[in-house]
Amino acid sequence: MAYNISDDCISCGACVGECPVNAISEGDGKYVVDADTCIECGACEGVCPVGAPQQA
Repeated sequence: MAYNISDDCISCGACVGECPVNAISEGDGKYVVDADTCIECGACEGVCPVGAPQQA
């Protein structure tokens, strides 16, 4: 299942640069993951300081 970014997101952008398929973009108040593009690699989860990306 694709990753989802929780409301814990602090909009730091650390996850964006780590995504190898550019599935993460800036949303309204937090970053969002395009589920159709996400390859479930977990790179975003590993760099997030607040653990916002979580597998859906």
